[in-house]
Formats: sequence, structure tokens, C-alpha cells
Amino acid sequence: MNVAQSNLVMLKKLLIAAVVMFAFGYAMIPFYEKFCEVTGINNLLQPDTLSENTQVDINRLLTVELDANTRGLPWQFKPLQSSVQVHPGELVEVIYEIKNDSNREIIGQAIPSYAPQLLSQYLKKLECFCFSKQVLKPHEVRQMPVQFVIEPGLPVDIKTVTISYTFFELSNGIAATDVAGKASKI
Repeated sequence: MNVAQSNLVMLKKLLIAAVVMFAFGYAMIPFYEKFCEVTGINNLLQPDTLSENTQVDINRLLTVELDANTRGLPWQFKPLQSSVQVHPGELVEVIYEIKNDSNREIIGQAIPSYAPQLLSQYLKKLECFCFSKQVLKPHEVRQMPVQFVIEPGLPVDIKTVTISYTFFELSNGIAATDVAGKASKI
């Protein structure tokens, strides 16, 4: 067998290997989705799983006070409503507004805190601007939603809770948790 024929045989083998690898990668998508569905890990197929599996306690009403702060940022940051009335187990969405008052682009990240502190055990956030850093251009205004559920297991004697966010500036790769001096429980 000459060099040209052996090169042709090698080319055919490489093409077959490439097709097999592509088919394997393509087949992994439904396999991964089914695996996640069965195990409940990273279930992207059912984003409302939490709200469907939670019983709403219509006999209880909680007041959720919303608070917003900044540390060292030329930003205006506020919730569009200062409080909401919710039933434990009910899916709630609130909107926060932020404005960059400076003439420069700024990167910030919000750190949440809760009162009473045990609320963190019963608060489940489905969507929150605090999950990632926020980049605001000069004078940009943005409205950002927070979706959450307070589980019915919250002690009955608690009638009012507070969810507070504090924005810190991120610079030179420093994480907001480093600036705040504490890790956030999200």
C-alpha cells in the first residue's frame, strides 16, 4: 500500500471518528435533560417546580419589607414598593430600580441580608439581580426583578420580615463578598 492509499484510509477513519463524536455529543442533550428531570438536579425544564410543589398558606399573611442600600457607589437604588403582603408559599415578584449617577461605567454586585436572620432558611429565590454582577453605563437606569417564595415552614409567630440588598462596587476582580467581609447566602 502506498502513501496516498494509507492517507486516504486514515482520512476515512478520522471522518468516521468525527461523525461518531458529533452524534455522541448530540445524543447527550436529551440524555442530560432526562437525567436532570429524574434526579431533580439543575432542572431547567420546569422553572416553576418550586411554586408548583409549595402549598400556599392562605390563612397566614406576612409583611415583607424591602430595603436597598449602596456602599461607596454613586448609584440611586430603591425598591419600587417599600413592602408587600404575601402568603407563605406564594410566588412573589418585586422590582428594584437602580440608576448610575456618575459619568463612568461602574460594575457592582448586591449582597442580600435578611431580618430575622432565620429567614434565609425559608426564603427561596428563583430570580435575583444579586446572582450576578451588574454593569451600569453612565446615567443608565435599570429595573430588576426579584422572584421569591417564603416557605410555609417559617415560624408562625413571625409576621414581618425584611429583605435588604446592599450594592458594592467591584474593581480589579475583587468580589462583593470580599468587600462586604462576609459570604452571602443566596
